[in-house]
Amino acid sequence: MELDFNIFKIEYNKVAPQKGRVLVSEPFLQDTYFKRSIVLITEYTKEGCVGFVLNKTLDVKVNDVMNDFPVCTSTVSIGGPVSTNTMHYIHTLGKYIPNSVQVFENLFWGGDFEFLKNGIQNGQIPPDQVRFFLGYSGWQAGQLEKELEQNSWFITEIPSAQIMNPTNDVWKDTLSQLGEKYKIWSNFPENPSQN
Repeated sequence: MELDFNIFKIEYNKVAPQKGRVLVSEPFLQDTYFKRSIVLITEYTKEGCVGFVLNKTLDVKVNDVMNDFPVCTSTVSIGGPVSTNTMHYIHTLGKYIPNSVQVFENLFWGGDFEFLKNGIQNGQIPPDQVRFFLGYSGWQAGQLEKELEQNSWFITEIPSAQIMNPTNDVWKDTLSQLGEKYKIWSNFPENPSQN
């Protein structure tokens, strides 16, 4: 009996990488930052791509890692391997925060950090409307496209509510919704030799 090893080949889909879409890693990607990850693309141009890993939450709060930040219950996630000593954020506050960049619908990236801090300090900005990231994920021109050709990522879209409040199983849940082939991916053991 001949086995179909194309089960782990990503079928071509017409969803191209762009701002607001997510990258879903294939089940065997072993990179520390990207293993079984979902990455939100916040910028995509001919010069490259910027995004944030959504499902690598740390057990710390923003004021645990930033001395001059007001007490805030928002958690911090690992955004990616680039500039891990920098803080970034996405939010659902629209243009309320000056200089915010719209990612899609009601989801925004960055903006005036001092304005954000003051809004949190004064209780005008609810913590559940902001997600913080240490570092970010970045690809130079052509780098992400090469990884897509190598079947490292599947591109799709997920709702902003799932981006702002991902479950621990967001990688598995997202794959399960993409069809039977990817549902098999979602259930594949992290280390098949121990199964």
